[in-house]
Amino acid sequence: MSSGIELTAHWLRRAKSVVVFTGAGISTESGIPDFRSPGGVWTKYRTVYFDEFCQSAEARHEYWVQKTEAHVAFAAASPNIGHQTIAKWEEQGRIRGVITQNIDGLHQIAGSRDVLELHGTAREVTCLDCDWRSPVDPFVTQFRETSEVPLCPECGDGRLKHATVSFGQVLPERTLNRAHQWCLDADLVITVGSSLVVYPAAGLPEAGKRSGAKLVIINRDETGLDTIADMLIPGSCGEALATIDAAL
Repeated sequence: MSSGIELTAHWLRRAKSVVVFTGAGISTESGIPDFRSPGGVWTKYRTVYFDEFCQSAEARHEYWVQKTEAHVAFAAASPNIGHQTIAKWEEQGRIRGVITQNIDGLHQIAGSRDVLELHGTAREVTCLDCDWRSPVDPFVTQFRETSEVPLCPECGDGRLKHATVSFGQVLPERTLNRAHQWCLDADLVITVGSSLVVYPAAGLPEAGKRSGAKLVIINRDETGLDTIADMLIPGSCGEALATIDAAL
């Protein structure tokens, strides 16, 4: 077993406050594509910005086309050993919770209870006009059958949008502030499957490190915070987490 795995397990055993920060890399191992990658949804369609969604019926239709295509990948995906290991650590009281950039809900399906979703969730819709929320599946089905953008059934004609943060939309302040405080309080931050280049999210593990926490980065590729990390563990996210767990 590598010394990096053993040392990370040692830190995890001794730490009083541990935060796990996850990005797309953990979900690609469940078959969910990285939408930024070649051939991904974001490379096939034009970007629909939040202001445009609010103002234009045409933009809302384009948005629903894209989200409906992406929904197929979410609906078919199941948590992998990485999600399961993180949920196990929370149940054991080893970690405070999860901060995630992902919108797929796989952490919750795996059993994680305290999850801060920085970019929202694609498993629900929300009405921009009355704040009503509901599971997304029936509205995706409706759009696929009719190609008509669904309206809010609660207020009658409200603009329904996936409960995710769109381009040009501000991250939820309360969630971001809570995540920031978690990182400031942590003595160990483990990042999993994130390139750590998208801000302000990437600034959270960095803030933890600046505040005195050890920073472990698990990722297949280089990240924006490699130079300040205490430990770099390259390779599969799920395999790395499972191996750390076995070393505890």
